[in-house]
Amino acid sequence: MTAEVFFAGIRARGDKESRIAKIRRLFSAAGLDGTIRERDLCAIKLHFGERGCDTHVSPVHVRQVVDLVREAGGRPFLTDTATLYSGSRSNAVDHIATAIAHGFDYAVVGAPIIIADGLRGGHVVELKAERKHFDRVFIAGDIARADSMMVVSHFKGHMLAGFGGAIKNLAMGCAPARGKREMHRAHTMLVPGRCRGCGNCVDVCPAGALELAGEKVSLDRERCLGCGECMTVCLQAAIEFDWTVDIPAFVERMVEYACGAMEGKRGRAGFFNFLFSITPDCDCVPWSDAPIVPDIGILASQDPVAIDAASRDLVDRQAGLAGTLLQAHHRPGEDKFGGVWEHTNGALQLSYAEECGLGERKYRLVEL
Repeated sequence: MTAEVFFAGIRARGDKESRIAKIRRLFSAAGLDGTIRERDLCAIKLHFGERGCDTHVSPVHVRQVVDLVREAGGRPFLTDTATLYSGSRSNAVDHIATAIAHGFDYAVVGAPIIIADGLRGGHVVELKAERKHFDRVFIAGDIARADSMMVVSHFKGHMLAGFGGAIKNLAMGCAPARGKREMHRAHTMLVPGRCRGCGNCVDVCPAGALELAGEKVSLDRERCLGCGECMTVCLQAAIEFDWTVDIPAFVERMVEYACGAMEGKRGRAGFFNFLFSITPDCDCVPWSDAPIVPDIGILASQDPVAIDAASRDLVDRQAGLAGTLLQAHHRPGEDKFGGVWEHTNGALQLSYAEECGLGERKYRLVEL
């Protein structure tokens, strides 16, 4: 069966074509009101953005989803989980403070914030998985126990997954630090001759796996969590994963966690992907680089695989923007995220997710 994905483009010449109006039309067209029952505790799964990042989904747009859930009879709350790495979202107190600083306070969004894995990431539910990599997964308790869910994602690049959309939001976003650690489970390695001893990687490593020894950094691979934070701040590209071995397994583990997050939510979840400010990096980094393609629009669906497939295709159809991190594949039809992160395989997210029964890669795009 071909999944339906509903799309509203970026252009507007009147109030009925505003982004707010488009969100409401997309919600209705995709039948997302039908995923919510009367008095549902409905988790609106977001990424609030790391401090310094400003390309996360706008709280003004999230407010429309909150209102629509409430109009459908649900009781919405905004949610995310603690990060694996150190930063502004590694515990619930700092996480909520960051969310409020980014505009997600009650006066704007009209719903409370609940960090789903608790104060320090210990509020979890263990679920059976019976997959290739996991026989069980750990999902944040308040997401697992929510009656329904709206997954609202900023579609962008990612240095390990290739891209981040609905699947990644379900997987990394719904897992506590324990689950995130299981998904990564890759180890970095130092590239000989490149390190200049700046120490940036030492400052951001949450596990203390890196140490500045004289003018070079040393790496304790046994302590490494595989979160990749060191790679985002290394100015000399002196740290790498074993791309051919670690990355495919990481993607598969991530997909299996996405399936776990959907446990009990089949027919009770809706998805929005926002294709604005399509940056090379996840919103976990404390900055926002230049978008690699122009803004495109908003998509909605009940199928997380189909909406990511459609989003990726729409991005690839664009001409790449000059002067950005996009180093190759600038022409329409070429793999844009592969042009940024050449060792990634975004297509594997979609194929393995379909194999696991998370959704369908084949879709029908319905433009509103």
